[in-house]
Amino acid sequence: MIRRSVSAIALVGTLALSACIPPSPEPTPVPTPSPTASPVVQPIPEPVAVPSYDNWMDYPATPGDWTYRSAGTTTQALFGEANQGARLTISCDRSTRRVTIARAGSATGQVAMTIRTETQDRALTAGTMAGGTPTIAAQLSASDGLLDAMAFTKGRFALEVPGTSTLYVPAYPEISRVVEDCRG
Repeated sequence: MIRRSVSAIALVGTLALSACIPPSPEPTPVPTPSPTASPVVQPIPEPVAVPSYDNWMDYPATPGDWTYRSAGTTTQALFGEANQGARLTISCDRSTRRVTIARAGSATGQVAMTIRTETQDRALTAGTMAGGTPTIAAQLSASDGLLDAMAFTKGRFALEVPGTSTLYVPAYPEISRVVEDCRG
């Protein structure tokens, strides 16, 4: 029985002693940053890819289609979108055998009108034509080889005038028809 008493006393002593030891402290929490402490990072928008082209013939075609008109001594090939004014007009005056190339727009004084085809590039002197809708126009003799280059170029030709958007237009039969009207 003494043995039990010693064991009981040892147990009671251990329990009493453990009551004197304070419990271990709670771990210190990790501070969370306040909303004003760190800046909000905004995503950087992806840049819009602007296509680049090595050759003018690779640019997208200008929207529109060609139509042909004949009135008296004048014939015309008109290029543009339906229910809108023509963006480009190629006209023949049979009485003078002159072809006028006119695009929508206006210029102050004379400007260069550059025509680019598969076989030929040429700058013409152009100016604003008098009339209702402002147009920039240049004239050629009906026998000028540039007209053939425009009519028979591979798929399209380009027409550039400073201060206006470049036109990339298909070489459709209406152009040939106007040129032949002037030569015939």
